Amino acid sequence: MKKKPALKQIEFRVSATPGSQVSVAGTFNHWDAQKNPMTDNPDSGHYKTVVAVPPGKHEYKFVINGEWCVDPHCAESAPNGCGSLNSVINVQD
Repeated sequence: MKKKPALKQIEFRVSATPGSQVSVAGTFNHWDAQKNPMTDNPDSGHYKTVVAVPPGKHEYKFVINGEWCVDPHCAESAPNGCGSLNSVINVQD
């Protein structure tokens, strides 16, 4: 029987105006903008969260006050079929 690959703890970080509502959504959470909210550290505008992500290639975006944004620190991106880009992360097994 094949073992299911272990999830990896991936930290996501983004800067936004203090007091913003920020989350990360992607293929690893079915693009659910409510599932992984990010917290400000404390009122600095530096938001972060840790998400358990399976190995493989995943596309994602940050959602800041309802606006979907690419990760400005991510070097890889992919067209998303909606006329914009998604950020891409490769999680190693």
